[in-house]
Amino acid sequence: MKIDLTDTTAGKVNKALVQGRRAIGTPAVGMVLTLVIVTDEENAYDALKAAGDASHEHPSRTLLVIKRVSRSPRDRTTSRLDAEVRVGVDAGSGETVILRLHGEVADHADSVVLPLLLPDAPVVVWWPVNAPLDPAQDPLGALAQRRVTDTYSSEQPVRELSARADTYTPGDTDLSWTRITPWRSMLAAALDQVVCEVKAVEVEGEEFNPSCELLAMWLADRLDVPVRRSLSAGPGLTAVRLDTSEGAIALDRADGSLATLSIDGQPDRAVALKRRETAELIAEELRRLDPDDTYASALRFGVERLNASATAVLSVPDSLPKGAPVAVGAEPGTEPGAEPEAIAEAPAAEAAPQEPAPLKKRAKAT
Repeated sequence: MKIDLTDTTAGKVNKALVQGRRAIGTPAVGMVLTLVIVTDEENAYDALKAAGDASHEHPSRTLLVIKRVSRSPRDRTTSRLDAEVRVGVDAGSGETVILRLHGEVADHADSVVLPLLLPDAPVVVWWPVNAPLDPAQDPLGALAQRRVTDTYSSEQPVRELSARADTYTPGDTDLSWTRITPWRSMLAAALDQVVCEVKAVEVEGEEFNPSCELLAMWLADRLDVPVRRSLSAGPGLTAVRLDTSEGAIALDRADGSLATLSIDGQPDRAVALKRRETAELIAEELRRLDPDDTYASALRFGVERLNASATAVLSVPDSLPKGAPVAVGAEPGTEPGAEPEAIAEAPAAEAAPQEPAPLKKRAKAT
């Protein structure tokens, strides 16, 4: 069921939600959280579809906030709120409200969203694109327990990671980190099978891919060993190679779907490691609403590397395959003659049972 409201108020939107629930015969509210999506018209459809798919696992009230750009000076001073209320099959397993803010009210989106939040339920704010530099200080971000951004959508991902580290507040997370949860889990499981000491690591993937940077930062942070970034044609993250006291361990995914895990002295095995859709990433983030300390630690480690001297290159043993090192903090448009700098990166947010903290202990205790 859909209800269109033009030039309306938050109070009328709430009444429309109640009216819609009664019309479809479900007056009770069975949702577990409020998901606020802040985006533009171009990305609204994809974001709403991902949220709808995720709602089958996490029934929620989804508020899609679209700040419309006024074309004339007169329109910029005229405030108007248009809304579309969806309940039932049109809203997945929850309720959806699309809010289009015109004029000055676009600068006060929090005053529109606040009356529509579910009482006594967590709030998650997600910026698919154009996230603020400090999500916790944003008026909408201040309402949330969890703030989700995506550095992959930014023009300069490495610099964006640096900015995220400078402004990190408990509750912040990034879909670029979530994307590498399976990689972190698989690498931790591989090290569980071998009693060894890790000497050096190489992370291979696309240039300017923040997930590759985060994975390398996590490995450097947890293992306290040199980590080198090398480039490949992708897609995304393609390989991680560990040089250990008991031989090489490699996780190689050339096609973005099926990976091969190689451990010296053991037969190679195929591992399903497909690139996941946005809906799966959002669903994973909604499973945990507590601060992700592992993400924070890896992110801050990377900033220290990014701010280091451009000539500081981490050494990598000759036994590791050689790849083109990535300049720390380099972005498109960097001077061609600039000296490359090794970077450490970190992986995606992972569920509590896969917490990577033991990874460091295993490696250093053997």
